[in-house]
Amino acid sequence: MRSGFVAVVGRPNVGKSTLINAMVGSKVTIASVRPQTTRNAVRGVVHRNDAQLVVVDTPGLHKPRTALGHRLNDLVRATVADADVVIVVFDATAAIGPGDRMVADRTAESGAPMILALNKTDAASRQSIIEHLAEATVWDFAAFVPVSARTGDGVETLIGEASQRLPEGPEYFPPEMVTDQPDHLLVAEIVREKFLWRLRDELPHSLAAIVTAAEVRKDGSRYFALDLKVERKSQQGIVIGEGGKVLAAAGAQARIELESIFGTKVFLDIKVGVEPDWQRHDELLDRLGF
Repeated sequence: MRSGFVAVVGRPNVGKSTLINAMVGSKVTIASVRPQTTRNAVRGVVHRNDAQLVVVDTPGLHKPRTALGHRLNDLVRATVADADVVIVVFDATAAIGPGDRMVADRTAESGAPMILALNKTDAASRQSIIEHLAEATVWDFAAFVPVSARTGDGVETLIGEASQRLPEGPEYFPPEMVTDQPDHLLVAEIVREKFLWRLRDELPHSLAAIVTAAEVRKDGSRYFALDLKVERKSQQGIVIGEGGKVLAAAGAQARIELESIFGTKVFLDIKVGVEPDWQRHDELLDRLGF
């Protein structure tokens, strides 16, 4: 049995979260078209007969402009330092740019085996895929795997390449477990995801979701109270929407998904508040759980 930790890294918006969900075969981390969707090191578990991979989703490595940005980059570096294998994700539909080069260069410094996952091949031409793979040979990747997280093409090959480079070891998690993410974090992230799909481009970075109370009721249903935090009063109105429409629609979509996960009725009590410039103040970041 081989087992170990596999960090998945890349610049923002290359499809890391979608790729991890495809590898695990279940949704363990949220995804959206917005950069910096992932803000935690979320672990998913891939079970195979001869291997167990603990894949770790990470925030997109980027040039930080806030205290939150610095913390996210620190989280990526710490995750890579502890990994047995690192999967570096490039986007086959976009040129390999400074952000990709920074990720690959910093990952190489860790000394862990690196595998290139060239993602979004379903939307790229054959010529583009060949050119990306050729350009990526400047780094010492142990394997080069074209994949499509959306369709699943190449995902099993990627799992196999990572598995064979893990050390021999025990199973860290039982077969039925696909993530060690606590319920309160899962709920907060799924609620935030539903708003990210609805909000204007400038707002997602300013949105935080925190579960403030949770209860399993006598009938088995689940209750969660959440605070959504934005940085300006004007953003509060955007999140709530005219007549509460955005809040109601996002909350309903989150509730339906959570009910499918927990297998029972879910009640969400969502409040929207203002925490000025929370991304820039360490004290506020500590209080908000970052």
